[in-house]
Amino acid sequence: MSEAFASSRDARAGGRGGCGALAARLACLVLVSVVVACGRTTPDLPAPPAPLRQSGAPVGAQIDVTAARLEGEWQVVRGAGVPPGAAVRFAPGRMRIAGTDHAVEEVAPGRFTVAGRPLWVHWLDADGRTAAMGDPGGAWVFVLDRTGRPGERLAAAEEILDWYGYNLTALSPR
Repeated sequence: MSEAFASSRDARAGGRGGCGALAARLACLVLVSVVVACGRTTPDLPAPPAPLRQSGAPVGAQIDVTAARLEGEWQVVRGAGVPPGAAVRFAPGRMRIAGTDHAVEEVAPGRFTVAGRPLWVHWLDADGRTAAMGDPGGAWVFVLDRTGRPGERLAAAEEILDWYGYNLTALSPR
């Protein structure tokens, strides 16, 4: 067997076969150091936000809610993923949130897409004054009221959102 072949074989087997083994070990050490360094976060970066909805929690939409029942002016009373206190307006095929228009499509009773994002109406009071809405995937959730003063209906909306697994501590304050 040639000496070069033996040295190469020893290097691959972890032996002391010369410069090749040392270079390979150094390369591995550098690679591992780079990977570890890339995985570190700096202390000044904000922590990722808590999920808005617990996966695996039950979720549903109120089936008597139609686009026509939502038409008109609303105000965000509590929410996450939308500006607190924002004005909201539903019109045929449109939803305006804080001055920005979005296309709305009714995909099933109580289920809509807003600019391609799911939005389910989890609860709408019998008189159509207060609504609890959210994305079942947890991207956004909010409570709307036509006057901005839902009174006792806010507690009912929060109870529904809590039942459906939304993180109420992530919502804007009352």
